[in-house]
Amino acid sequence: MNILLAVPSTAAQAAGDDAGTSWLQTIQAGGVVGYLIIGLSIVAVGLMIMHFVQIRRNALLPPMQLETLDTMLSQGDVSSALKFCMDPDNDSYVTRILSAGLTRFQKSAFGAFEIKNALEEAGEEQTARLYRSTDGLGVIGAIAPLMGLLGTVMGMVGAFESISRTAGSNHEKLASNISLALVTTLLGLILAIPCIAAYTFFRNRIDALGSEAALEIERLTLHLESAHAPGGAAAAAAKSAAPRRAAAPQPTPRPAPAPAGRTEGNGS
Repeated sequence: MNILLAVPSTAAQAAGDDAGTSWLQTIQAGGVVGYLIIGLSIVAVGLMIMHFVQIRRNALLPPMQLETLDTMLSQGDVSSALKFCMDPDNDSYVTRILSAGLTRFQKSAFGAFEIKNALEEAGEEQTARLYRSTDGLGVIGAIAPLMGLLGTVMGMVGAFESISRTAGSNHEKLASNISLALVTTLLGLILAIPCIAAYTFFRNRIDALGSEAALEIERLTLHLESAHAPGGAAAAAAKSAAPRRAAAPQPTPRPAPAPAGRTEGNGS
């Protein structure tokens, strides 16, 4: 009877060995370094979600804001446009850039000529801020494989120490310890690959949206340049409003009088 009970237990144990370890056991085998990599993966997922929400066209270039600014600047209402850009409720990528340019335009005596430089400086600063926000993904993607390698080296050192303390060489124990040590390298690569891919994707997306924002801002500032250019829209309107004067008629030329000496000679 005991023999019959022992047979199923032995078969179950063999089936369990053939099934291998679960993912949870594999992660737990990574030790402290494995848990650190899992923590970094949670941070990376949060950063990806945040960037997907922030780095998109409707967030950086809201259509309603562009339409409102276009209406204000086409009417020459620079003060209202600047006030609109400075309002915290309208804070966005395009309003931060335009607020710097419109401020220079109003405060400087040569604002019409300096607005382009102010917009370029503000655009570079805002784009650099977006780049810096994606540096977290780049850092995680760079250090994740290194942390995995660190865990692997630590695990292999411990494996060889355990083998050196045994009386004989146990190849199965050595292979098991090495496989557990490689778990951290596996976790590090699983984390690093999507982080680097997402980092590259968001950087390219920032470049594309930055170029589109430059075109939109240039279109908006054309209203200011046309209004303050010599012979522009304002000058043309003043010229058309001026009354037209009729051309004065030219006097008819009269014949010159004859010389006095010749008249006296004819009469004598």
